[in-house]
Parts: sequence; structure tokens; C-alpha cells
Amino acid sequence: MDYHALEYWKESARTVQPETRLFINGEYRNAVSGATFAVENPATQQTLVQVARGDWQDVGLAVKAAREVFERGDWAQSSPQRRQAVLNRLADLMEQHHEELALLETLDTGKPIRHSLRDDIPGAIKAVRWYAGAIDKVYGEIAPTSSDALALIAREPLGVIAAVVPWNFPLMLACWKLAPALAAGNSVILKPSEKSPLTALKIAGLAKQAGLPDGVLNVICGFGDEAGQALSRHADVDVMTFTGSTRTAKQLLKDAGESNMKRVWLEAGGKSANIIFADCPDLQKAAAATAAGVFYNQGQVCIAGTRLLVEESIADEFVTLLKAEAQKWQPGNPLDPDTTHGTLIDATHADNVQGFIRDGEVRGNVLALDGRTNQHPASVGPTIFTDVNPQDRLSREEIFGPVLVVTRFSDESEALALANDSEYGLGAAVWTDNLSRAHRVSRRLKAGSVFVNNYNNGDMTVPFGGFKQSGNGRDKSLHALEKFTELKTIWIALES
Repeated sequence: MDYHALEYWKESARTVQPETRLFINGEYRNAVSGATFAVENPATQQTLVQVARGDWQDVGLAVKAAREVFERGDWAQSSPQRRQAVLNRLADLMEQHHEELALLETLDTGKPIRHSLRDDIPGAIKAVRWYAGAIDKVYGEIAPTSSDALALIAREPLGVIAAVVPWNFPLMLACWKLAPALAAGNSVILKPSEKSPLTALKIAGLAKQAGLPDGVLNVICGFGDEAGQALSRHADVDVMTFTGSTRTAKQLLKDAGESNMKRVWLEAGGKSANIIFADCPDLQKAAAATAAGVFYNQGQVCIAGTRLLVEESIADEFVTLLKAEAQKWQPGNPLDPDTTHGTLIDATHADNVQGFIRDGEVRGNVLALDGRTNQHPASVGPTIFTDVNPQDRLSREEIFGPVLVVTRFSDESEALALANDSEYGLGAAVWTDNLSRAHRVSRRLKAGSVFVNNYNNGDMTVPFGGFKQSGNGRDKSLHALEKFTELKTIWIALES
């Protein structure tokens, strides 16, 4: 069959056999309760598989296994070279299973297979390889003390890490957290979203095959109020690392405060501003990047540029270009390699997104492009509102769908005020041909990532995270290792 043909992927989907059991202490097993839950394919609205439904009992077993192997030091005290070799073998195995992982990601989430193949799985593999290579590049320090003392500053693994990841980029975001946590020598319990558990279960088996000691990586599938909260309240979990909604992020902080004051690292919501100045060097390029920046992955991207701020003198021209670019992101069958825009995660979420669109119309906003023409219950196409009031809920709340709001501005000062008027601060972009303006505006934007004449470019070398209610801590880069290590000072008195 042709790798680039729809029939190839249909046949692959028919024959794939996903793992459905939890992974605890190096083996797949059913939930203690015996309970399962249905995982649905958003594109077909049919059940893919029944997956083991973990709860506090399974979490307890996973934490116990993770703690025991950490204290024994099988992984935590192994040499950087050994950890590096195991993680590189894991990356090799992920490459060998590239197609299967991509297929599972598309079946689970409804995202186009072309994106799973091109972006999600390669991104996950790159994260594992990058941190494998970083393991032996992190050094301790010697403090400048008087001659009668030697002060060493060391970084040590923290212990048991609980990683809770969302459904929009299941494996890639899991690896953004797993890779640095494992590289640093920690034990990890991964809780994927109940909507997208299949690649997490697959990678657990690959990690064992790569040589990761039993108990170092565990995967607990289940719901947030069962498995998730059991992890966040467990007294023997040292760190929670989370990507998801701001509402859940706040709850995790409460749980940590009411249990053992575990560290909580959060990457939460966003409502990012994309600013187009009249001196933008290439309006066509900016329009293409703007469309990709909000419609990619069906708009289910925390850093999506969902607020477009355009200088008045070019606003009409730019919206015309943008509407033309939006035609390249029309919904289709996720298994078709030609599809660029798949389905939303489920019909409930699609109805929520459509509710925002209906409400926007009722409030008198101009609907320049309506994405509700597709009849699939979990599908919403590119949608654009123009001349939106900055105080309207369309401009202030995270929709997490392919809905763009356009607001005009008159000068740089107004653009900055509009961009920063948000409870979120994950990303922002500036399009200008003026170097001084690019530097000036970038410095004043309250966002963890600012893109100049692009939207959401980057790689593993740069940190990712937000200001304000978009969270704390950083994924990617060497800075991510700071979340999973503890600084220790060793002060040695020297005899004269």
C-alpha cells in the first residue's frame, strides 16, 4: 500500500492493536478495581478500545514502585552515560514505531495524520534525544569562599514526579516532561488525559525495552478526579508537572498546599496576542503564519494566536488575505494524508466552541468567516470575528478552538495596552520592519514567548512557559531540568 494514501491508513487503523492496561513497576496490568472506560475516535464517534480505569489504589502501587526504585538508586544513582544510553535507545525505538505512534495519536485525538507524522512524533523523539544529550552537560558549582572552606553546589534528582498531560499533543507534551525528569534521575508516574491514553501506554513498553529499570516509569490512565487528584494529594509524590487548563492548575496548587507542599509546575491557558503593524515586511507571509498560528491542530493549542491586533490602516487588506489563507485549513478525514484540519477532541468540546461563536453573534460581533458549515458533530472549521470589543468574552476567554478575534489599533501604545490586557501571558507576536520597535515592544509584552516576524517558531533549545495565569516553570531547554532537580550546598571546613 501507498504510505501517502488514505487506504493505507484506513487499513492500519483497522489492524492496529493498542495496549489498554496500566503500566506499573515494569509490567502491564489491569486496574485493581477491574474498571475500564471507553476511548473514542473523534472522527468516527465510535469506541476505539476500553482502557483500564486507574484510581487511588493503582496510584498507590505506582508511587510505591517509583519510590522504592528511586531509593535503591537503580536509576537515580546510575551514571549519566548509562541514562544517556537508555534514553537514546528509547528514541531509537520510538523512531522504529513512528507510524504506529502517529496512527494512535490521530485515532485518539482526531488530528490529521500528516501532522502526527510530521510534528507530534518527531517532536517527542527530539525531546528524548535532546535530554539524553543534555544529561552530561549539567555541571555543579564551587562557590567563592574563604580559603578555609570548600563549598560545593550540586543538583540532585527530586524523587517521584507525577506528570499530568493533556489531549491536544499527548505524546510530545509527555516527552517534554518525561525526558528531563528521567534524564535528571527521577522516577515518573505519567497520567495522560482519559481522552488520549494510547501513546503513553505504548511508550511505557518501549521504555522497558530500552532498558529503563522497573518502576522508573509508570503510566496510570483514568480521570482527573480519581487518578489525577490521587496523585496531586499523595504525600509521597515530590513534584507535580502539569499542562492543561488554568482551572485545573489552580486546583493542583490547592491540593499541594493541603498535602505535602509538593512542588507544582504549571503550563496552563493562553489568549495570545498577534500584533500586525502597518510596517510589517510581508503581509502575505504574516497572513499565512497567522492562519497557521490559530487554525493548526483545530485551534486546540495553548499558545494559539487567538487575538489578532491589526493597525487600522492595513486591517481591511489583512483580513482579506487572512480569509483566503483560512481556506487552506478546511476540515477533512484525519486519516487522509491531504487533510490539514481534523476534528476537535469530541462533540462536547465542539458544541462548547460553537457556543462561543453563537454568543459572539448575539453580542453583535461581525462574523467574517463561519466555520460551522461542516456537519460532522466534532468538527468546527476556521472562524473569524472582526472588530471585536477587547472586553468581549471572545477576546478574554480561552476558547481552545479555531476561532480568531480581530481588533484594530491606532498606534504602538494602544497595541501594547490591548496585548497585555489579559489574565494570560503565554505567547505574543510582533510583525514589523522596524528593528527598534521589535525590541521595544518585545520587552514590554507580558508573555513567556515573543515571536518577531513569525508565529510560534522555536526548538528544544529555548524554554516554553508563561507569565500570569498561564503558569510557572518552563518546559524545554536546560531550564526544564531546574524543575526536576534540587540544589544542595555541601560546606566543607578545611583544616589549616
